[in-house]
Amino acid sequence: MPRRKRNAGSSSDGTEDSDFSADHEHTDRIETYGRTRRNTRLTRASLRLSQSSQDSSPVQISPAEVVTFSARRVTRSRSLQQGPPVTPKKYPLRQSRSSGSDTEQHVEDLKRAADQDESPPRTPTGNALSSESDIDVSSPNVSHDESLAKELSLKDTGSDLSHRPKRRRFHESYNFNMKCPTPGCNSLGHLTGKHERHFSISGCPLFHNLSVDECKTRASSRDKQVEERTLSHRQDENRHGTRHQEKLQGQVAEGSNMIKTIVFGRYELDTWYHSPYPEEYARLGRLYMCEFCLKYMKSLTILRRHMAKCVWKHPPGDEIYRKGNISVFEVDGKKNKIYCQNLCLLAKLFLDHKTLYYDVEPFLFYVMTEADNTGCHLVGYFSKEKNSFLNYNVSCILTMPQYMRQGYGKMLIDFSYLLSKVEEKVGSPERPLSDLGLISYRSYWKEVLLRYLNQFQGKEISIKEISQETAVNPVDIVSTLQSLQMLKYWKGKHLVLKRQDLIDDWKAKETKRGSSKTIEPTALKWTPPKGT
Repeated sequence: MPRRKRNAGSSSDGTEDSDFSADHEHTDRIETYGRTRRNTRLTRASLRLSQSSQDSSPVQISPAEVVTFSARRVTRSRSLQQGPPVTPKKYPLRQSRSSGSDTEQHVEDLKRAADQDESPPRTPTGNALSSESDIDVSSPNVSHDESLAKELSLKDTGSDLSHRPKRRRFHESYNFNMKCPTPGCNSLGHLTGKHERHFSISGCPLFHNLSVDECKTRASSRDKQVEERTLSHRQDENRHGTRHQEKLQGQVAEGSNMIKTIVFGRYELDTWYHSPYPEEYARLGRLYMCEFCLKYMKSLTILRRHMAKCVWKHPPGDEIYRKGNISVFEVDGKKNKIYCQNLCLLAKLFLDHKTLYYDVEPFLFYVMTEADNTGCHLVGYFSKEKNSFLNYNVSCILTMPQYMRQGYGKMLIDFSYLLSKVEEKVGSPERPLSDLGLISYRSYWKEVLLRYLNQFQGKEISIKEISQETAVNPVDIVSTLQSLQMLKYWKGKHLVLKRQDLIDDWKAKETKRGSSKTIEPTALKWTPPKGT
């Protein structure tokens, strides 16, 4: 079969086809995949050079040859995917039969460079190919100028950053020769007192009629004030934390089941200690109470509905004392059990050592109230055993927080001793006393002794006579005299010193206080109950 005559521009294609088929049959194993890739790039570069030579002598390439080259390209990719790669033999590239000497010279240079150096092949412009996508073999219509412009743009963006402006640092751009615009100012100092120079009117001491030293003095004084303020805040926080810890020392740890506040009448009171209310109420954190019957509720709506139907306007029991708007009711724990239990639960919110909550039958409760046009409001109470073998006249005593430091505590203590006088007994409070209770009792015993000594006109005095006259236990009398430094031991005898200075101070306080917060014995309408 006669051999078909080829054109000058397509001679390299026919050569590559025959070479590749022979190469595929007589090849050995290749050493690396990189050498195959380099040969592939070299072949494509020669194709590009042959295409550029066609511009001088235009000869059309038949579609069959393009299809043949594409088939060769697919066959190569499949052979690389199958098994271990093979190493092709190196064959010299046949020179083009075209008359263009420039094309032949470029092909020989590229082959010589590939044999001597393993670096990637270069394009006619001298740039290394970045990837296989840089030369599009399947689209031979792409112009040489467009590919050259693309390669130049990639080179500029990848390596040349000289077009970017150089970043200047602060000391290179800042002008230290600037001066303050204020006339007569030398730009020294600053209004804040923290800088050595200024360059604007806002920081100029002269513009604000100040000197540099005055600005520094003011800055130091401001710093001192800030330090003092910070120190005072820390001290307040520490003091508050200490008080909070002292307040929590006596509380029973019950997790989150602790009532924080109660709504009692027109007051909202913060609680001090834990009280064993039912869990469904304790976990709410706030209780709403009727100030007359002492029932506790979950919400304000329930409290309003209850107040609309509640008929109680004073504590249950008998009113045994009334003077002005102050009244005292005697409530039997056996007859009014629910009311007394609610009263004990309420008292435990403000008392630390109270342990009695539900066993209220052996006790009598004396409830003090303050009356107005809406009813008798709870002020405080004390309880006592019906039959006490140790002659305790008080088991538990409480003044509501909204009525504290108004004299009602001493009125309750005085009323308990008034009942002891009527019973013709010597009474004493049950131990242990709470902190506030101990303070109140010592203050009451002091007033009782000073009043008795002020009225006493004799020369010899007896502890027993004082106890019978005031119904105070002799042990409490002796401890009070010792605290007042009025009891001395001299020549085998105990002497009671009558200190006139203490008596004069007591008189002045009594005159200033008045007689509004005192118990009147004639207003008591009560007979001692018989033992049950």
